[in-house]
Amino acid sequence: MEGGAYGAGKAGGAFDPQSFVRQPHTIVRMVSWVFSIVVFGCIVNEGYINRPNEDEEFCIFNRNHNACNYGVTVGVLAFLTSLLYLALDVYFPQISSVKDRKKAVLSDVAVSAVWAFFWFVGFCFLANQWQHSDPEDNPLKEGADAARAAIAFSFFSIFTWLTSTTLALQRLKDISFQEEYSRLFPSPPPPLT
Repeated sequence: MEGGAYGAGKAGGAFDPQSFVRQPHTIVRMVSWVFSIVVFGCIVNEGYINRPNEDEEFCIFNRNHNACNYGVTVGVLAFLTSLLYLALDVYFPQISSVKDRKKAVLSDVAVSAVWAFFWFVGFCFLANQWQHSDPEDNPLKEGADAARAAIAFSFFSIFTWLTSTTLALQRLKDISFQEEYSRLFPSPPPPLT
């Protein structure tokens, strides 16, 4: 990809899906998107169980509905955030304003760091509640694999969002260096004719 302002080619360039899908930040975002689907899918599908003698369902994580609610909420919001930033990455080369490009990259850094923190909290919360779950609440071990998968993919999501943060910081750093270089060494004026 040609160098340009804040990690994109020249504004108004044609969108190339093949090169877009091969970019590291696109791959990491798609992996984050899939991981969020796994987490909220596992909890929604098998995260609520009931004993044979009870009618009301409870959360598999230590009967704590807050644990299931947190996992589902963070999973769905991370899913939507990943889609939003994928759309922004598609639109990014069309942004002509350097200030707007800088804002987009800075928001990517901030949002990715916040999501890494949310996933860390989610992993700790779900793992703690799973550890304190009473085996007698689930004698048939229903949903145990789904609960462990939700915990594992919460853990993996920490690293995908940290990687996204690192890639955004690298993108910002590279472009800041290019800007500083062009400020210190401006191109010579065109010859007078």
